[in-house]
Amino acid sequence: MTECWLCRVVGHVQGVWFRASTRDQAQRLGLRGRAVNLADGSVEVVACGDPAALRQLKDWLRQGPPMARVESLDCRPISEDQGFDGFHTA
Repeated sequence: MTECWLCRVVGHVQGVWFRASTRDQAQRLGLRGRAVNLADGSVEVVACGDPAALRQLKDWLRQGPPMARVESLDCRPISEDQGFDGFHTA
């Protein structure tokens, strides 16, 4: 069974390798999707794959890479699998 989640990570999450580290974690977990910086300074993550792997990624997003400071994380399921091939940053 595949699920997809849309997450918004708020805090000091840009300029600290958050997207690249998220990509590395997602690839390690076998997830597909993307991580992008938003204009308001947050990072948006869309991830699709095994529900257990998605939970592991969500747990990792609460902390992020060493230089990040996550203030809040909001994740919600989305109904469509957007057909991602691998996990990418933008």
